Amino acid sequence: MDHIAADTPAWAMLAYLIAGVLFILSLRGLSSPETSQQGNRYGMIGMLIAVATTLLLHGTGLPLIVAAIAIGGTIGWFIAQKIQMTMMPELVAGFHSLVGMAAVLVGASAYLNPDAFGIVDSAGQILTASRIELGLGVAIGAITFSGSVIAFLKLSGRMSGSPILLPARHVINLAVLAGILGLIGYFVFDSQPAVFWTITALSFAIGFLLIIPIGGADMPVVISMLNSYSGWAAAAMGFTLQNTAMIITGALVGSSGAILSYIMCKAMNRSFISVIAGGFGAEAEAGGPKGSAVAKPYKAGSAEDAAFIMKNAESVIIVPGYGMAVSQAQHALREMGDLLKAEGVSVKYAIHPVAGRMPGHMNVLLAESNVPYDEVFELEDINSDFGQCDVAFVIGANDVTNPLAKTDKTSPIYGMPVLDVEKAKTVLFIKRSMGGVGYAGVDNPVFYMDNTMMLLADAKKMVETIVKNLGH
Repeated sequence: MDHIAADTPAWAMLAYLIAGVLFILSLRGLSSPETSQQGNRYGMIGMLIAVATTLLLHGTGLPLIVAAIAIGGTIGWFIAQKIQMTMMPELVAGFHSLVGMAAVLVGASAYLNPDAFGIVDSAGQILTASRIELGLGVAIGAITFSGSVIAFLKLSGRMSGSPILLPARHVINLAVLAGILGLIGYFVFDSQPAVFWTITALSFAIGFLLIIPIGGADMPVVISMLNSYSGWAAAAMGFTLQNTAMIITGALVGSSGAILSYIMCKAMNRSFISVIAGGFGAEAEAGGPKGSAVAKPYKAGSAEDAAFIMKNAESVIIVPGYGMAVSQAQHALREMGDLLKAEGVSVKYAIHPVAGRMPGHMNVLLAESNVPYDEVFELEDINSDFGQCDVAFVIGANDVTNPLAKTDKTSPIYGMPVLDVEKAKTVLFIKRSMGGVGYAGVDNPVFYMDNTMMLLADAKKMVETIVKNLGH
């Protein structure tokens, strides 16, 4: 940091400081739905200041840099226009992979041409501190890239969401991680190309090995964990590039992502170490057969039935899940809630911390449809209300409402707190068909309970039909 400060003009240090403060304010704003838009604005302004300052400091090759920004900005704009909310989780994973690869490429460039980065001593050798930074930055970046690619494939359905468990995976993972750390230590004393590229290759491999054993129920934790990794990779490269803004930003992203991962693990009754160790404790056959539900008798209902039951209820708790996101039913759901409230029905929304495919997925969708913030409750704040409510209206949520998480020790979701929808007087459960199971591959016994009515249809179409019947 002393070297960075010595080479950076005072005005630039002040600009980076302002950007850093704005990034902190951005994180604070994003902690609440009411202030999230302002938080985003702070983040954008901070990034604009940081990028502009860096461009002014390093005018060499400015046309090429501007061209690269224009190309990247155009691609980003095009993606933003085309992307659907249901694809946000895999988009986030994809962007994390780009951050990781950027860190690897910067590290490789610095290693191949250290003079250009100003990280050599009088003898022409890479500085000791820079060797540590390069080793860690490239390793974390490579892990972030390959891990994020696997997360992208799982979240987008191009790879099975079920855990892929290799024989002796924990021994292999520990051996590879120990090898990476050992080689980084050796790299400090011997910066031969074979050592550097072996660190890079092993890091790509361990990112892949760590993520493939993690099942669908834990994927939101993986997303926040990879977000943390991308931040630490950026921070390490900030030291290599002697850029204060990258160090600050990377540290903020890394620490906030780590804290979020820990909070989510705690909310799910998962061990943080177990998750990042790559599905530690998962069993290959846990939870029984995967891929289809067992044929059992169930009670089927219609939109007319659901409208009549909810219209005559005193309280309704709506539980959104990934099925709502897939069908884009959030706007129709908000309209349904408004009609019920007009009839004097108490309406609340219950959010599970890992509902959907990324942290806050359901909150984002409900906010998009202008559901009032004071009607949205987290699991720990509303779970006790199900025993007193008339109707639990579940729309496309399976794993987060599955009571097997409390009773079946062989289940892949065992130990995860779930929403106690089965305790409501009536459970209305929207599901496309009875032929499939949740993302974790486990059938839900709530489907077959006496107080459950299954509404088998596309979520959006079913809710829209319920809205029409409520309006009559």
